[in-house]
Amino acid sequence: MIITGEASGDLHGARLVTAMKACRPELSFCGMGGRELAAAGVDILFEAKKIAVVGLAEVFSHLPDILSARKILRKTLVQERPSLLILIDFPDFNLMLAKFAKKLGIPVFYYISPQVWAWRSGRVKTISQRVDRIGVILPFEEEFYRKRGVAADYVGHPLLDSVKSSCGRDEFCRLHAIDPDHICIGLLPGSRKKEITSLLPILLQAAQRLVEKSTKKMVFLLPLASTVTEEEIKENGLDEFGQGLDLHLIRDKRHDMMAACDAAVAVSGTVTLELAILNTPMVVVYKVSPRTYFLGKLLVNKEVIHFSLVNLIGGKEVVPELLQENVTPERIEEELNSILFDQQRREEMAQGLALVQTRLGQPGASQRAAKMALSLLP
Repeated sequence: MIITGEASGDLHGARLVTAMKACRPELSFCGMGGRELAAAGVDILFEAKKIAVVGLAEVFSHLPDILSARKILRKTLVQERPSLLILIDFPDFNLMLAKFAKKLGIPVFYYISPQVWAWRSGRVKTISQRVDRIGVILPFEEEFYRKRGVAADYVGHPLLDSVKSSCGRDEFCRLHAIDPDHICIGLLPGSRKKEITSLLPILLQAAQRLVEKSTKKMVFLLPLASTVTEEEIKENGLDEFGQGLDLHLIRDKRHDMMAACDAAVAVSGTVTLELAILNTPMVVVYKVSPRTYFLGKLLVNKEVIHFSLVNLIGGKEVVPELLQENVTPERIEEELNSILFDQQRREEMAQGLALVQTRLGQPGASQRAAKMALSLLP
C-alpha cells in the first residue's frame, strides 16, 4: 500500500512504484493518490485530491473526506494485509495510518519524510516508533534524524530524475502559438484547491499590474496540476481577474513551460525546486488562513529563517520570499519587475540556483529508495 496526499507526492510515488516493479515485476500496489500513481498501476482506493489541504485550520472543512479515507485504508490494511506500507510526506494522516499498520505487524517505509526540522520537531519520536526505514530527499535531513537516534538515509532528490524539458523555448512557443519575442511569466499558485482560491486572484492581479506598467509584450503561463480542474481555475480567479491578459493554460509537459519562462511566481513547495533545476528565476509566495498562520508560528522552529526549499538548501536568500500579508499584487509585481529587468540581480539569482542544483545531489533517488523499500519485503 502506498499513500500520498498531493500532486508532487503522486509523481514521486509513481516513480518509486515503477522502480520497485522493475526489480520485482510480481508486486502489486493499492493506496491513495492521483492519476500518476494510477498510471503506474496502483489500485486507487481513495483519490488524494479530495483531502489535499494546506494548513491546520483548513483540515476541519475536509474532515468527512479525511475520515472516509482513513476508514477505507484501515479496512484494506486489515483485510488485505499488504507486505509493506509506503508513506510519502502528508505527515498527520500518514503517521496515523503508520500507527495502525504497526499494530498489524506491517512494516512501514517513509519516503520523503515530514519536514520535522522546520516545525513540530517533536514528531521525530513518533516517527521513530512507527516507521521502520526513512528515505530522505534533502541533504541536511539525514544528519538531523541521525542526531536524534533515527535511522535515515539520504537518497537524493527524485526531481533530478524527472525534471527535464523536452524542447527549447522557441519550439515551446511555436507549439502554443506564442510569439517568442514576448516575455513569458509562469503563474504557479499550487496544486490544492485552497491554494488556488487564496493565491490565484492575487497572482492574476500582479500580472495585470505588470502589463499596465511595462512597454514589453507579456504572456502568462498557468499549468493545470493533476489535482485541479480547469473549471476550478475559472471559478477561483481566472474569470474575474484574467480578462485582458494573454494567458495560456498548460495541460501537459509543464516542465517545458517552466523552462520557457523568463520568470515565475510560485507557491512555496516542491515546484520551487523544479524551477531551480530548470534555471528559472522566481518569486516564492505562501499564504494560509490567519488562524493557520497563528498556529503555525507557535510550532515553527525559530532557527529556520527561510520557508522556501530553494533558500533552505542554498543556505541564503537565493530567491525572494513573500509570506502572508506581504503576498500582494503590488509586492509580487515589484519583485517580478526587478527579476525581469535588473541584469545583475538575474545573474546573482542564476548563481544561487546553480548552487542549489549542486547540493541536491545526483540522479537515481527513485532507484535508491526502491532498494530501501524492497529490503523490508519478505
